[in-house]
Amino acid sequence: QVQLVESGGGLVQAGGSLRLSCAASGRTLGSYAMGWFRQAPGKEREFVAVISDRGSFTLYADSVKGRFTISRDNAKNTVALQMGSLKPEDTAVYYCAADRSFTTRAAAIDYWGQGTQVTVSV
Repeated sequence: QVQLVESGGGLVQAGGSLRLSCAASGRTLGSYAMGWFRQAPGKEREFVAVISDRGSFTLYADSVKGRFTISRDNAKNTVALQMGSLKPEDTAVYYCAADRSFTTRAAAIDYWGQGTQVTVSV
């Protein structure tokens, strides 16, 4: 079992930055790909970014490419999402995810965090 706890969400003005963190416990993250997904009210959960188990590969949704950066520290069992040039449409609950496969599909994810709210004001 892997337990994931997100932190760092909050309210930020458009154009601002925010850094989300995800701490894992239960198992080391070194054998899992880690991802971030988000879900806005009334919408399905959507892929944001994923990083491979060793951190060698990353993939981003087109909507965040060039603005967001995913990173991980396996020694500390953490993964982060640095978000910049935030837009009101980035407003959502952001979820940390762990899976043994490098996937962008929410339905395939093994473990989820509880989510953290990010609100971007105009």
